[in-house]
Amino acid sequence: MAEIIQRDGTWAFDGTTVRITPGLHRSVPLFRRTYGEIAVPLEAVAGVAFEPDRRRGRLRMRLREGADPLLQATGGRLPEASDPYRLAVDSDRAGVAAYLAEEIRSALLLDRVPREPVAAYLLPGPSVPVSVRSSDGTVSFDGGRVRIDWSDTSERVKRAAGPRVIDVDDLVRVEWVPNSGSEDGCLRFVTRETVFSALPPEKDPYALDLWGSARRDLLTALVATAVTARLPHPSTRQGTAPGGRTPPAAPAVPAPPGHHDVLLRRLRELGDLHREGVLTDEEFARTKAAVLRGF
Repeated sequence: MAEIIQRDGTWAFDGTTVRITPGLHRSVPLFRRTYGEIAVPLEAVAGVAFEPDRRRGRLRMRLREGADPLLQATGGRLPEASDPYRLAVDSDRAGVAAYLAEEIRSALLLDRVPREPVAAYLLPGPSVPVSVRSSDGTVSFDGGRVRIDWSDTSERVKRAAGPRVIDVDDLVRVEWVPNSGSEDGCLRFVTRETVFSALPPEKDPYALDLWGSARRDLLTALVATAVTARLPHPSTRQGTAPGGRTPPAAPAVPAPPGHHDVLLRRLRELGDLHREGVLTDEEFARTKAAVLRGF
């Protein structure tokens, strides 16, 4: 077994799996400590490199596209220090880090692991149930349903609507942007009825507006990842296929019977928000136009 132990964490490779364990030191970001240990199967790895430096080098691992729901959910937007596939290495352990990287690369060659995108997740994501308290409220996921309970500082329209419960089968995708401290973030659950909504996160009852502690709000990526892991893999979506190929166009599917009812209900909701002053004239017009285009 090849292994390196650093304050930042531990990487161990047994020939088939790279086991990444976060360090316990207080300098290790809260997100990595909360996400916990990650077991990366060799077939999920696209490459690994050690970048030496005078004081502290870095081990970096690249995963195959579509292999990890965490990378799919966060879209490369995790702060570098919170990236679990990066390990800070002290200069006196540079030789060990280089050896570990070489061992993984050799195994990739011997096992002929391809670098092309995969058609299914090879990592499971966080275990459920998972619950995170953010600046806008508490979001929980039990594997089948998402529940959002608003905080006292949430917008009036959200608090008036009460807790939001969303079945995973109704979800189209999850959108996550971190709170950087200087700019607000967002965790949005896009359903079939809200896919064309243009509401800002602070007024969208299907979105958490992340404006508080950037360190704490980053944990919402746990929920985003757990939900993403249980949605259809991106390669199954219309217009995509493993390797970036475009599949043959599918025949047009007529709108479902309740399609018109959904449109009317959505327009009524927007009208109510406009009359209550939650949406400005400009926001109402823009959102209404987006809904009508979508339908």
